[in-house]
Amino acid sequence: MSTVAFPSTDVDSQTHAGSGAQPTVIRSAQDVSRIVNAGAAPGSNARIVIAIALGGVFLDAYDLTSLAYGIKDIARQFSLSPVQVGFVSSAITFGAILGALFGGYLTDRIGRYRVFMADMLFFVVAAIAAGLAPNAWVLGGARFLMGFGVGLDLPVAMAFLAEFSKVAGKGNKAASVAAWCPAWYAATSTCYLLILGLYAILPEHSLGWLWRLTLAFGAVPAIVIILVRSRYISESPVWAANQGDLEGAARILKRSYGVDAVVERNDASYAKPAAPRAASWRNYGVLFNATYRRRTILAAVIGSASSFGYNAIIFGLPVIITSFFHQGPLTTIVAALALNLVFAFVGGLIGVWTAPTVGAWKMTVLGHSLQFASLIGLALIGKPGSGALVVVAILLLGGYLFGQGFGPGSHSMTYASLSYPTSLRGIGVGFNQTLVRSASTVSLFLFPVLAAALGTKVFWLIALAPLSSLLVLLFIRWEPSGYDIDGEDYAQPANAG
Repeated sequence: MSTVAFPSTDVDSQTHAGSGAQPTVIRSAQDVSRIVNAGAAPGSNARIVIAIALGGVFLDAYDLTSLAYGIKDIARQFSLSPVQVGFVSSAITFGAILGALFGGYLTDRIGRYRVFMADMLFFVVAAIAAGLAPNAWVLGGARFLMGFGVGLDLPVAMAFLAEFSKVAGKGNKAASVAAWCPAWYAATSTCYLLILGLYAILPEHSLGWLWRLTLAFGAVPAIVIILVRSRYISESPVWAANQGDLEGAARILKRSYGVDAVVERNDASYAKPAAPRAASWRNYGVLFNATYRRRTILAAVIGSASSFGYNAIIFGLPVIITSFFHQGPLTTIVAALALNLVFAFVGGLIGVWTAPTVGAWKMTVLGHSLQFASLIGLALIGKPGSGALVVVAILLLGGYLFGQGFGPGSHSMTYASLSYPTSLRGIGVGFNQTLVRSASTVSLFLFPVLAAALGTKVFWLIALAPLSSLLVLLFIRWEPSGYDIDGEDYAQPANAG
């Protein structure tokens, strides 16, 4: 098969609008994929698109975290039993399960841009409704709607991160996707900072409003994203090309990638590559064919185990810290914030930095190993009785979050997003997130019940999550970083299973 000869293999040196040199010729979706894989031109909007996509991830994390501190006040205000607390806590993940299932398909079917714009509206409406909820049923319903938006958003956000990044080198696809992790922890830390600020300014008799203000604030970043969307965000050029819209892909490349591309269709000597697989509900079955089965299993286990353990720890963090320190809410807020910034956020940055060099597999194995050791240590300590044991227990909590940051926290999405080409990416991430959110739902529902019944012995159960993922990683050694996954769209016949 003949290929298009570019002026350079590095798009950084390619012609972009206004430079006066010869434009880049594209004849197929494969040519568009090659341009994107080479990297964006200096001064293009590609990095801004990535930042906006990470803003969506920030919003997902904020909304999932915002209930963690206020759940005790909610339970007291609405007179909730532990089972009812579990219902309110897990409502958002029930919504995310359905949102991911439909969002993955819609992301592949109607495009990344349309789904991204639609899910922002869910966040605005749901955040305001949750903040004003008169009872637990309305609060649960608003959180369910919010979760549906989260489920819609993650497949499209991961698609943007993967499809506006180059395949190799610093800032490659794996690094861009892994950046979802520090964005997540930045949102978690922002949530605790907001709680800290509100705690400082609200009169003591008004602290019951703290959880309402925290939930309602989630509408603010969503509105900001909606306001800046028209100027910077655009459709994925690779997705547009895969739909046969090469002219649209050329316009996107010029606007967002800084590459002056022109379409040339009438070259009889050019052998057209295979057309990418069309979007279909049947593509869920393709995830389990001979090519993708092992990757699908690995991504599902890493994501589900990571989500189960992390949600139990992060949701229970205020309760855990309170039991360790035997002090008031201010100490709890500050300690939770410090743990997120010092351990989880820094770990996430290390995950991004090491993605192009060390790779996803080694860092995920190392992260799960640290998590398993930390949880076993917490289980053995139990409820620390001395100051020294309290310090050790806090450091073990930090170790768990640090391992989450650079390991499965960063790379659960690397595996979910970069195990599949553009034609399957939405479906792949959507299916993965359906399983991950199912694990979150079980975790959020069971943790209050199990923690009340078992106390610190619950750490023994949580430790099974990283252990199971670690064992699967040792059997399936798939490394997505630096691999041209989108090339698989053009190496097989259309709709092949």
